[in-house]
Amino acid sequence: MSTAGAAPITMKEVLTLPSIGISPQFITFTNVTMESDKYICVRETAPQNSVVIVDMNMPNQPLRRPITADSALMNPNSRILALKAQLPGTTQDHLQIFNIEMKTKMKSYQMPEQFVAEHPCDCGEFEIADISNFSQLQRQQLVKGNMQLFSVEQQRSQALEAHAAAFAQFKVPGNENPSTLISFATKTFNAGQITSKLHVIELGAQPGRPSFSKKQADLFFPPDFADDFPVAMQISHKFNLIYVITKLGLLFVYDLETAAAVYRNRISPDPIFLTSEASTLGGFYAINRRGQVLLATVNEATIVPFVSGQLNNLELAVNLAKRGNLPGAENLVVQRFQELFAQTKYKEAAELAAESPQGILRTPDTVAKFQSVPVQAGQTPPLLQYFGTLLTRGKLNAFESLELSRLVVNQNKKNLLENWLAEDKLECSEELGDLVKTVDNDLALKIYIKARATPKVVAAFAERREFDKILIYSKQVGYTPDYLFLLQTILRTDPQGAVNFALMMSQMEGGCPVDYNTITDLFLQRNLIREATAFLLDVLKPNLPEHAFLQTKVLEINLVTFPNVADAILANGMFSHYDRPRIAQLCEKAGLYIRALQHYAELPDIKRVIVNTHAIEPQAAKEYCEQLGIDQCIKLFEQFKSYEGLYFFLGSFLSSSEDPEIHFKYIEAAAKTGQIKEVERVTRESNFYDAEKTKNFLMEAKLPDARPLINVCDRFGFVGDLTHYLYTNNMLRYIEGYVQKVNPGNAPLVVGQLLDDECPEDFIKGLILSVRSLLPVEPLVDECEKRHVNRLRLLTQFLEHLVSEGSQDVHVHNALGKIIIDSNNNPEHFLTTNPYYDSKVVGKYCEKRDPTLAVVAYRRGQCDDELINVTNKNSLFKLQARYVVERMESDLWEKVLDPENEYRRQLIDQVVSTALPESKSPEQVSAAVKAFMTADLPHELIELLEKIVLQNSAFSGNFNLQNLLILTAIKADPSRVMDYINRLDNFDGPAVGEVAVEAQLYEEAFAIFKKFNLNVQAVNVLLDNIRSIDRAVEFAFRVEEDAVWSQVAKAQLREGLVSDAIESFIRADDATQFHEVIRAAEEADVYHDLVKYLLMVRQKTKEPKVDSELIFAYAKIDRLGEIEEFILMPNVANLQLVGDRLYDDALYEAAKIIFAFISNWAKLACTLVKLKQFQGAVDAARKANSAKMEGSVLLVLMLKSSLGPNVWFEYHCAGLERAHMGIFTELGVLYARYRYEKLMEHIKLFSTRLNIPKLIRACDEQQHWKELTYLYIQYDEFDNAAATVMNHSPEAWDHMQFKDIVVKVANVELYYKAVHFYLQEHPDLINDLLNVLALRVDHTRVVDIMRKAGHLLLVKPYMVAVQSNNVSAVNEALNQIYVEEEDYDRLRESIDLHDNFDQIGLAQKIEKHELLEMRRVAAYIYKKAGRWKQSIALSKKDNLYKDAMETASQSDVALELAWMNNMIDFAFPYLLQFIREYTGKVDELVKDKLEAQKEVKAKEQEEKDVIAQQNMYAQLLPLALPAPPMPVWVGQGCLAVSCHHRWAGWECPRCSSLGCLQWGTIDFLTGAVLFVEISSELSLRFAEQHLSKREAVGSCYSGGVIWLALSAPSYVGVVGILTFAL
Repeated sequence: MSTAGAAPITMKEVLTLPSIGISPQFITFTNVTMESDKYICVRETAPQNSVVIVDMNMPNQPLRRPITADSALMNPNSRILALKAQLPGTTQDHLQIFNIEMKTKMKSYQMPEQFVAEHPCDCGEFEIADISNFSQLQRQQLVKGNMQLFSVEQQRSQALEAHAAAFAQFKVPGNENPSTLISFATKTFNAGQITSKLHVIELGAQPGRPSFSKKQADLFFPPDFADDFPVAMQISHKFNLIYVITKLGLLFVYDLETAAAVYRNRISPDPIFLTSEASTLGGFYAINRRGQVLLATVNEATIVPFVSGQLNNLELAVNLAKRGNLPGAENLVVQRFQELFAQTKYKEAAELAAESPQGILRTPDTVAKFQSVPVQAGQTPPLLQYFGTLLTRGKLNAFESLELSRLVVNQNKKNLLENWLAEDKLECSEELGDLVKTVDNDLALKIYIKARATPKVVAAFAERREFDKILIYSKQVGYTPDYLFLLQTILRTDPQGAVNFALMMSQMEGGCPVDYNTITDLFLQRNLIREATAFLLDVLKPNLPEHAFLQTKVLEINLVTFPNVADAILANGMFSHYDRPRIAQLCEKAGLYIRALQHYAELPDIKRVIVNTHAIEPQAAKEYCEQLGIDQCIKLFEQFKSYEGLYFFLGSFLSSSEDPEIHFKYIEAAAKTGQIKEVERVTRESNFYDAEKTKNFLMEAKLPDARPLINVCDRFGFVGDLTHYLYTNNMLRYIEGYVQKVNPGNAPLVVGQLLDDECPEDFIKGLILSVRSLLPVEPLVDECEKRHVNRLRLLTQFLEHLVSEGSQDVHVHNALGKIIIDSNNNPEHFLTTNPYYDSKVVGKYCEKRDPTLAVVAYRRGQCDDELINVTNKNSLFKLQARYVVERMESDLWEKVLDPENEYRRQLIDQVVSTALPESKSPEQVSAAVKAFMTADLPHELIELLEKIVLQNSAFSGNFNLQNLLILTAIKADPSRVMDYINRLDNFDGPAVGEVAVEAQLYEEAFAIFKKFNLNVQAVNVLLDNIRSIDRAVEFAFRVEEDAVWSQVAKAQLREGLVSDAIESFIRADDATQFHEVIRAAEEADVYHDLVKYLLMVRQKTKEPKVDSELIFAYAKIDRLGEIEEFILMPNVANLQLVGDRLYDDALYEAAKIIFAFISNWAKLACTLVKLKQFQGAVDAARKANSAKMEGSVLLVLMLKSSLGPNVWFEYHCAGLERAHMGIFTELGVLYARYRYEKLMEHIKLFSTRLNIPKLIRACDEQQHWKELTYLYIQYDEFDNAAATVMNHSPEAWDHMQFKDIVVKVANVELYYKAVHFYLQEHPDLINDLLNVLALRVDHTRVVDIMRKAGHLLLVKPYMVAVQSNNVSAVNEALNQIYVEEEDYDRLRESIDLHDNFDQIGLAQKIEKHELLEMRRVAAYIYKKAGRWKQSIALSKKDNLYKDAMETASQSDVALELAWMNNMIDFAFPYLLQFIREYTGKVDELVKDKLEAQKEVKAKEQEEKDVIAQQNMYAQLLPLALPAPPMPVWVGQGCLAVSCHHRWAGWECPRCSSLGCLQWGTIDFLTGAVLFVEISSELSLRFAEQHLSKREAVGSCYSGGVIWLALSAPSYVGVVGILTFAL
């Protein structure tokens, strides 16, 4: 045993229940429950009823609630409590469920009956419950366990002999689905041996898939724990270990997969009664009677070294390490890996590395090792094998993921990376993201996110311009990026994006992380004035005083660079806190004199500005515009052609006016004054000018810069006019700029217009290619198709370029497909292989060019309606049929098979002739057949099925199709059914036959049943439907089946053909209808046939009705001899009723036989009177014990003058016999009470005249045990007699009498009670008792009784007597005795004659015996068991070389070695001796067999001689007397004769005692002893007067009659006298 520190299982005390206030009296199995490792529930009944809930997370804070319940359970996962209690005054239980946290009752239920709580465990599909565990003692202190296994799926249960069990899930190699295992522990006592086993088996094995092979192991209990047994079992799903916990605290640990023993130790000195799995730790909790809550866990640091070192089980150690990722097996795994690698077993090495514990082999060195292996041509590189194995086992580590991804990226197989990442097979890292970023930014971003490479994620979002995601992601991961650096980075590539990002930062919680002024400076450093202005205008909207500096700054930068923007800002009045003097100065410098005047407050400043009249006039006009009106002002400016003034004038209104004319005039003035940038801005930003008018003006103005015109035409849809203008004015550069930069989406319109203007194709192609993926393909194709079909070819290069870039745009592939179709460049290949085009579009395009190509396109896209239309239109019904069959779509079938479809017939023809015969798919055939059935086309369906079933197709032998063909023909065309039946073989004969019967196709049904050898159904058709009994009889003769004859017989019986029916029933060997047959035979008066039938029935069943009717039938046909023979044989006839029936039917001779047999003297007397046998009638009347009956008979006889004087004498002398039973019974009761010394004599003399039950009660009350025993014997209650003897042995026991009683008892347990009784009170006679019971008792049980009592040697004679039965327990007990007595001769004899014992165990026991002969016996046993080596070794050890040589000779090893070594000549003398010995043995066997046959023949001849002698005695009797009956012991008043050849005494036939001589002796007797039954004491006295002492040598009173022993020579002369006396 290992030390505690190195032990593989560690134990610790988690809690003691008494320490938290729980009384020890409640720490029991019935009060404590623990359904999981979360809660313990304790039910207390004192000082008050309460339930204590212990949360294992807070064990020192138990929750105690005042609750009264019979049972309490906590939910394994949540704080939910279930309670059960019995309702007061009822036997019903009430169940309630409470939520402890919410303090609410969830549910309640009242059960209709009392519920016995169990503790089941389940695995979803199966449940197991302890139904009667610890309920039966197999031997002293050994407990038997019973459980019940229940299948939830099958709703079935099975008893399981086990003490503890648990479920587990286990993955069997080669089976992707886990197997459900059950492990259970048993401890049984059988044949004197205690067997303890652990079994692991699979439940619900999946057929056709690898299954778990059954495992079992021994549970080794130390000698001090021999009576211990398992009470619980837990399975660690983390380590696949089985924990078996016993009552006395032993822990057994086994491996689940192999059932190999791992560890055994005692974990508690106190009994353990409850356990629960600790799932997260891979161990279990246990509670013992002291209240300790113990936690057992696996010592992860030591278990693998323990298994590999102390257990020396290296394979299990490695498996444990791999399974639980445990340390300790590193050297073994590395060594094994190197061995496999050296053997070039790279696949096995890869699997080992993948499963290596703690990933010790999953290192860069391993990868380098696989990389270093040279790749063989045509073989998978070892490195890929390694990575493939890792992927199938689970997830790769960071280094492996990087190396594998590097291989994949180099091979441009990005899709594999996507799949692996989706399946979580790769460990993401920043390096992996960097690698993938070279081929896919999106995928790299996903990797960065999973790898938590936050800086890279932020940078990626910035590159994608997803600035909002940067802030969201940073907040989620708690990351604070360098916002200033990010902003600078964004500024380099996307100024507008930088503005948006800056605005987002300004809206962050807690304020902007970067100062507004710093952000503004960043924009200004790159001269991004507009962007800086946009940012400041947005963040300064609140117009706060603290933003005065920034307000001033935004105005300053715009007044210096864009005065008009500053003017607009000032005009809007957004700011009020800026530096007004400073802004006034800048306005003056910028020429904004009006704004300067508005801001100056000092008079000198105002005077200096106001003198600039050339600039103030237009502005001044605005002040008077309200008086003159804007239109008049405009006209005034135009009149003097002051376009510059008009430009400034209208500029002041432009931002606030929506008048189209003002906007147009402003554009016109700006154009004429050369303000082209302003024209471009207004045309781009304004929404109020007249577009048509502005377009025309700009075209007429022919400005050198076409951007204003482009703005107008692009915004308002004048792309065609723009293109035409630019092309005609040779402004091709602007066309390219518009398409490439301004609006690539309008490129199709530009191309269309260029085609109209007949622009060179090279320019158009170059224009298209310059735009590439930004160009919308669909409108471009439309524009080309509008002009001419051939114009599509312009797009060929463009489309091919898009496809090469991986475009999956449907319009791209549509256009490319149209080009291929027009050019006839293998269009079928494109249509069938290209997965991206729109089948409807391309198919429609193909319809007018090539309908077959349209079918290909429609088929690919499953365009049902379009395909049907084009095939109908072009009569392509073969293609349509193939498509419909392949589609297997019910709606499509319904459409094409619609009666309104004018092409339905053509389609059906093609389906039948082409499509379905070509099909190899059973699903397609099934769908087609179903469609025809749904469309109610039976004739067409028959045509279809004939094609595929009868014409040698792939589905000719299909079971369902053959069924359907016949069933359809039955429904639609019955004339074809018979032909189908004859031609088809694989259909459901029973079901189809029943359908044919329902359709009244009886001949067809008969043919089906006959073909499938369903002969009963076939004959039923002939009988019930065709109604031809003759054909049914002919058919029955042909098949010769009992069931068929039975049906024929029933039909014949219904038709009144009784004799024929009886013959058929006999042929059928059918005894079930005997009531109907008897009734019909009696009605038809065919008793001869009835006798034959009833004799057959008697062989099948034992029915009183049958035997009674057989007797009556014999009487009806006057076969009285058969009646006499029948009643002497065992039968169950109601003879009384039969006799009455015979008497009523005047069958007096037969009635006489019955009444005489059952001793119904009254009825016999009446019957004899009817037969005029008056002498016999008088005798019968006297025996009837009825004075009335005797008087009636005598009166009849006197009237007939037939009574003789001797009869009258006998009649008057029989006065005592006229007393009725009540007198004798009451006299017996009085004797029992007052004169008990005369009670036994009275009982013996008049036992037949007593009411025995009444006298039994009297004897029981008066405690006359001997008389009570005798009465029980007379009443055939031998069980009570035996019990009385054993309970009152001092008075009632008599050995000979008890032996007679015990063999007749019905309760077999009394045999063993008698054994105990004799063992305690009469051990000297126990062998005599056991010899009597030898044929009735279980010898194994008797031996077990004597072994437990320690008196096995006492019954040695009995065991020797019964050893011939070859019972294992008897053989082993005798062998044990012989060993103890050192009686090796008897031991060898026992071994030779009786081989049913543990031979190897006995040999092992005595092979070291101090006695040499005992060791020889051991060698002999090994020889008999075929263990030649052990036998020879033992003989050689004792120098018994002769024995060794004999053993070698019997083993055939010598001959085998001689033959194998070509030395047969040297072994030939041995061979001759061997053959001679075996020949002698065979001769002895033949001789023994012949002698046994002779003995059998001699015995049979002796029996024949005895019977012949008895028949001779019968022939010597006087003719006037009836012949004596056969010598059987029936005790019914007849002569009973038996021969007993005993030289020392005779055996009484009734009391079975030797020498039961009440008077006289037989010591002179040399011949046989004959016994005669005397029915009364009077007759005995009469017989004694006529017999000498030599003739009557003995008598015995038994069974209510007197038995007289006669010597054989006196029998012939005396028998006549005795017969008369009787």
